[in-house]
Amino acid sequence: MFRSKPWRLCKGMWAPFSTRAWYQMLLKQRSLEKPAGGHSSAKSILGPGKPLSREELLKLLEESLVHRDDILVAINKPPGLSVDGRPEEVTLLSLLPYLSQKLGLPQNLQVIKAAGKESSGLVLLSGCVNTVRRVQDFYIRSQRAKRPTATYCAITTRIPEASEGEISIGLKQMQVEDFDLVVPVVSPTRGSIQRREVKKTLTRYRVLDSRESCALLQLQPLTAFSSQLPVHSTLILSPILGDHVYSSRVGTVLGEPFLLSPESSLPRVQVLDDSLLKKLHLQQQHVHRLPLHLHLHQLLLPSPSAGAFSSCAAFTAPFPAFFLRTLSLLGLTLPQGKNKEQEKSLKAFSPTQ
Repeated sequence: MFRSKPWRLCKGMWAPFSTRAWYQMLLKQRSLEKPAGGHSSAKSILGPGKPLSREELLKLLEESLVHRDDILVAINKPPGLSVDGRPEEVTLLSLLPYLSQKLGLPQNLQVIKAAGKESSGLVLLSGCVNTVRRVQDFYIRSQRAKRPTATYCAITTRIPEASEGEISIGLKQMQVEDFDLVVPVVSPTRGSIQRREVKKTLTRYRVLDSRESCALLQLQPLTAFSSQLPVHSTLILSPILGDHVYSSRVGTVLGEPFLLSPESSLPRVQVLDDSLLKKLHLQQQHVHRLPLHLHLHQLLLPSPSAGAFSSCAAFTAPFPAFFLRTLSLLGLTLPQGKNKEQEKSLKAFSPTQ
């Protein structure tokens, strides 16, 4: 199920890192409730006490534009905002017409790739049918070639035993009591895969930094499945900070972690060790407001030369303020010297190629 081996992103190059926090200003302006004990430093890592209004979300998204040109738009999405959903829900797609009108974006934008609801990070859109088809084809071909195109960063509450490796396992959706959950299937049958009841999934990971019981991971999924990264993180006994759904699957006995069955570990507010709470200046009763520390940091795009895997353009989304603040509180640092490679110019990307 797990394999440890060296890996690289693009011809020996690691994903570049950006540390500009695009909604730090809004978080400073917003009045968040103060945790008991008077620890004001926890303000920037807790989510708002109540959901953001439509107007606040629009203001936030205005600040979050990563890239725009005639054919591609990239947005840096906040955690908790789903891309789509029921008609009565506030989603990115429901906000796009207002955002497009305000910023002069195309009105027919389609989502090509996006961070999940509870994750922060990139959403890639285009109003050009040829561009959508070309980029989606690039992602399909890359997946078949087991070549990662998406790079996430996550802060975990434990350090994986192996500093880098692969997580390979079957996943399926399953009803557990009142919850619709993703559960691992260690040995899926051929029939279950053919019937699409189970999907084989694969993620590559690497520990970028660690300090005591916490780690900063780089995650690169080579398959796409709902909640793949939070579930895979529990399988290496390193739940993602702010995971209030799957982190309960990792228990401890005498300080040693072990994996619990999905049936015996239903979703609940994440329980953090006293030492971790102290570092974060939090009390357990406020942990329910801790956002998922999983950020879609980079997406590769097809190069201007058709079919070329060796040279790629890329969009990079800055880390949100709460993520950077948590890194600081835990003494974790982003890698230096890995971001010197120059990204290819996106101006040459043409929908007709």
